[in-house]
Amino acid sequence: MNERKLKILAAVVEEYVRTGEPVGSKAIASLPGIGVSAATVRNDMAMLEQLGYLEQPHTSAGRVPTISGYRLYIDELMTPPSLPPEERSRLDDMLREQGPMTEELLIQNATTALAELTQCAAVVSDRSPQFSIISKVEVIPAGKRMYVVLLITSGGNIKNKACRLEFDLTNEQLDLCSRFLAEHLEGVSVSELSEERMAELTAAMGAYMMTMAPLVQGICELSRDLWQNALTVAGEKNLFSCEDLDKMEVVRFIEHKEELARLLNDSFSGIRVVFGEGSDSFVIGNSSMIVSKYRKGDRSVGSLGVIGPMRLNYAKVIPYLEYFTDKITDLISETPELPQLPTSADGTDTK
Repeated sequence: MNERKLKILAAVVEEYVRTGEPVGSKAIASLPGIGVSAATVRNDMAMLEQLGYLEQPHTSAGRVPTISGYRLYIDELMTPPSLPPEERSRLDDMLREQGPMTEELLIQNATTALAELTQCAAVVSDRSPQFSIISKVEVIPAGKRMYVVLLITSGGNIKNKACRLEFDLTNEQLDLCSRFLAEHLEGVSVSELSEERMAELTAAMGAYMMTMAPLVQGICELSRDLWQNALTVAGEKNLFSCEDLDKMEVVRFIEHKEELARLLNDSFSGIRVVFGEGSDSFVIGNSSMIVSKYRKGDRSVGSLGVIGPMRLNYAKVIPYLEYFTDKITDLISETPELPQLPTSADGTDTK
C-alpha cells in the first residue's frame, strides 16, 4: 500500500459517494492529482481489490469500496474541511430557541438540525436525566380519589403520573404527604432513586400514611423512566427516500429502534462509525451510523449520531456531528442555566 494506491482508493471512495455508480480506471486517471495512466490505475485498483478494499459488482463494471475500504478512508485518508465562521453561525441559529433553553430542548434542536442538514436520520441517546437533581415534588388532586404526582428535575425534565388511592385525602393529609415527599426527595439525585430507596421511604411513612403508598410507587416509576436511556430519532422519512436502503429493513429499524441504545452507549471516544453489514444490533443493510458522544463536566451523558447509506459523504457529515456534540458539551457544562447562543451587540441574532 504505497502512497499512490492510497490516493487512488480515496479517489474511488469520493467518486462513488458523488455518483453512486461503480468507478472505472479512466474516470480516476482523469482526476487532477492522480498523474498516472488509466492502465496503471487499473492495475492498482486490481491490487486494492485483492487486498479487500475494493470490489467489482459485475465483471464489466468499475469498482466500489468495501467496508474495509470505507474504514481505511475514514480513519486515515479523509480530510474533513473546517466549518467556516458563517456556517458555524448558521448552525448556532438552528440550535437557538426563544425563551429558556433546557438541556432537553437543546439536544432535541441539535437532532432535528442534524437530520435536516444531512438528509439522513439523526439519533440521540440522552443519559443526562439520571444525573439530575430533583428540584420539586408535588401531589395535585385530579378528581375523585385521583392524584397526580409531579416530578421536576434540575435538568428541566418534567414528569407526571396519575395515581388512584382507596379514598380521598383531606387537605391536612394532602399537605402532610406533600411535605413528607418534599423533605425526603427534593435535592436528591435521580440516580439515588432505586427501588430499595423508595421501599425504605414507603416504610418510613408509617401505618398512618401506608394507604398513600401508590403515590410513592408513582414516583418510583417516574424515576425509572428517567433512568432509562431516552432514545430519539429524527428524520426517519429521509431513510425511505434513500435508494441504497431496503425499505422493509427501514421499517423494521423504526419498529425496533430501541435496539440502537447499546451501540450508542458503548464506551468509545471521538467519532465512531458502525456499518450495518457488520452489526447484529443494526438491522439496516448497506447502511452506516456515525456517532459522537457529548459530555457534562467530566462524564459522558449521551450520544448523537447520523444514520444513512454506507455511501455517505463522511467528510461533510462528520464536521457537523462534531460541531453539535462540542456545542452541546460546552453549553450543558458551563452552568445549570443554559445560556442563549451568541447575539450581536445590538441584541439581534448573529448571522
